[in-house]
Amino acid sequence: MEDYKHLSGQQTANGGEKPAETVVKKKHIVREYAESIIIAVLLALVIRTFIVQAFKIPSGSMEDTLAIGDHILVNKFIYGTKIPFSDKRFLKIRDPRRGDVVVFEYPEDPSKDFIKRVIGEPGDVIEEKDKKVYVNGKPYENPHEVHKEKEIIPSAQNPRDNFGPVTVPAGAYFVMGDNRDRSYDSRFWGFVKNEKLKGLAFIKYWSWDNEKFRVRIGNIGKLID
Repeated sequence: MEDYKHLSGQQTANGGEKPAETVVKKKHIVREYAESIIIAVLLALVIRTFIVQAFKIPSGSMEDTLAIGDHILVNKFIYGTKIPFSDKRFLKIRDPRRGDVVVFEYPEDPSKDFIKRVIGEPGDVIEEKDKKVYVNGKPYENPHEVHKEKEIIPSAQNPRDNFGPVTVPAGAYFVMGDNRDRSYDSRFWGFVKNEKLKGLAFIKYWSWDNEKFRVRIGNIGKLID
């Protein structure tokens, strides 16, 4: 009988017997939880890599379209899903267009993500004269652009207010911040290659005003255009 007891159950701390069936059930529950967690993690990784990714706005270069503390979602498949560890894309819906607000790897430091608005597409000629942007020789006005400084800086000093003309090369884009006077963008460091684009910013899902220590209710759920 003693041999049978050791085969059919486990000895408990108080000398009683714990049925083998109970042990099996507990192991089964633990395995189910582990499998659920693994599946959830894998799904999250797939969604983040191929479908949508969340970002937080850390600077004011896109004001007043995006404020510091806005949390946004970025569509990662619209320009084509990027194959991991490669610059190739597949299942592209469309190319980036002038006016799109895009997230990309900062060309001078790929570990950092930048967000700007597309101004020039491949083949476009971009020029800026006294804060006024021209695309292919015609004035380009974006309803979201703002200028918070009246001073006009000459091109000899820096390219903020007077720049170009330059031609956007194939497979690249010219981007600028909506807060034109306080944006570090293509005027200073050049073009964004297509393979460095991470996706199209399309909605704000949360917004926190750290200065006033309050939620910006009006920004939550607001589409980015």
